This record gives sequence, structure tokens and C-alpha cells, in this order.
Amino acid sequence: MSGSGTTAGDDPLQTAVWRLRSRGCWTDAAALLASREGPAAALQRTSLLVERCLFTGEGWAEAEDGLRTAEAQAVEDDDRGAAACERGQLAYASTVLAVRDRADEARTALGRAAALLAPNASGRPLLDFRRGLIAEHIADSPQAARAAYRRAHAGATAHADPLLLSFTWRHLAGLALREGELAEARHGFAESLRIREELGYLVGTAPALAALADAEPEPEAGRLRAEAARLFRLMGGVPAWLAQQLSPPAPAA
Repeated sequence: MSGSGTTAGDDPLQTAVWRLRSRGCWTDAAALLASREGPAAALQRTSLLVERCLFTGEGWAEAEDGLRTAEAQAVEDDDRGAAACERGQLAYASTVLAVRDRADEARTALGRAAALLAPNASGRPLLDFRRGLIAEHIADSPQAARAAYRRAHAGATAHADPLLLSFTWRHLAGLALREGELAEARHGFAESLRIREELGYLVGTAPALAALADAEPEPEAGRLRAEAARLFRLMGGVPAWLAQQLSPPAPAA
């Protein structure tokens, strides 16, 4: 699944927002931004609420409200492009979680974001990543997905966005695993896990552990899945879509 953003710098508010976000407390994190005005704060608040939808399958109306506010406050093309990118992500989440098919809306919104964002804009790597998600999970086009993920990976490196790098490593590794490239898959999944542990991105650590388990032999795979399941329970069953992946296989008849 998806997401990005930078970790906190010297701003105490951003430090608090990151701490809450990394523990899956998106609503609380968004509430901290209510006192801040302007398009940047509206966009950040929206991104938190959209991420909540993807991880929990809940909060769609609140995310839509936040998105409309961000769209209304956007003045510069980069702000409009970032808002369109969030709209595309919300529509993508609705589609892949089978809430409502909004695939056309997702493609249109991300296309609009691509037209608005400058080639060197800080939001361009995230847009590339999200276009990769569409290619992989909606269009079932792994080649197009890989190209988009590689662009996002290079951009995240250039813009020093470690959280986005954890996502690009993971999704590139997933494509490698799909093609039977186990060594490449293990490396990518391990890098994703390492970055998330270093950042303290707790809500994303269980998915990273489970992904690495898929590329490891037993007994290491079992150990990783057990740790993922422990963290998943600790986080209150978030991300919700991980439950099926962590379920033990049904016994043979």
C-alpha cells in the first residue's frame, strides 16, 4: 500500500504530528494541524486523513471534507497538484479496498497532478509512486509499475525522503518476488524494514515484516510473521488489510 511524507524536523508541532502518525493515530495528528492556516497545513491534514482511509478502511467522509478544503485553499500549481495527488490516492484506496470503484477518478486526478506539478517539484516522487500503484494494482501492468516505482525511488533519494524510499523499496521488491527474483526481493524488503525501524514508523513495520517473510525460507519466515502478528495486534489490527496475509493457512482436508 502507499504513503509518504517526511519525518519531523525542528518544528515541535511536526514532531508531535509524526509521532502520532507513525503510531496510526491519524485523526489526532490531523487535529493538531487545525490551528495552522494556509494550503500547506490543509494538504498535510488531508494526507493524514487519506492515509487513515488506506490503513483502516474508515473515515472516508472526513477525508473528502479535508480534501475539498485543501482544493479550495490551493493557490499555486504545486498546491493544486498536491491536492490532485491526494484525490487520486483517496480514489485508489476506495477502489483497492473494494469500497467503491473509483479507478477512473484516480487516473484522472493523478493525470491532473502530473500536469500541475513541476518536474522538480518535491511532490513529484510521491506522484510517480502512486501512478505505480495504479499500474500494479488496478491496471495489472507490472512493467509500467516498475518504471514508475524506479522514478519515485530516484526522486525520493534526490529529495531525501526516507519514508517514501521504504515504500519504493518494498514495492519494487514485491515485483521482483512476483518474477521469482528471490535475492532481489529479500534485499528490497529488508531495506524497507530497516528504514521503517530507523524512522520509528511503527504502523508500517508489521507490513514490512510480513513482506520480508514472503521472501524468506522457514524457519525465518515463521519468525518474521510471528513478529508481524504481534505488532499487528499491538496496533489494534492496523493496517486492516494485513489481517488476511497474517492468517494461518487452512489445514488440508
